Amino acid sequence: MAALVIRARRAIAGALCVPLFACSAIEGARLYSDGTRALERGDTETAVRSLERAAERSPDASEVQNHLGIAYLAAGRRDDARRAFERAVALDCDNAAAQRNLALLQGR
Repeated sequence: MAALVIRARRAIAGALCVPLFACSAIEGARLYSDGTRALERGDTETAVRSLERAAERSPDASEVQNHLGIAYLAAGRRDDARRAFERAVALDCDNAAAQRNLALLQGR
């Protein structure tokens, strides 16, 4: 009986985890989109806030880190921008936009 209860608990936990991860990814994509639109209209504060939250939900997304770096730069936060661009490149060494943004920031 105890083994059955343990298996049932594991099955329930597994069923709950999958939607939570999916929801987090969907929320991250929404926040990325919101932050990008805020950048486009010059709303730096909203862009930073949305993109920071997107980065929390999608920590391995190079595109999010790159846009976060752009938002930080627009907010005058050069050190944060550099770290975000470096992270974007570390996550995806083929992210040409992040490479270019990092080089521009470093004056290359």
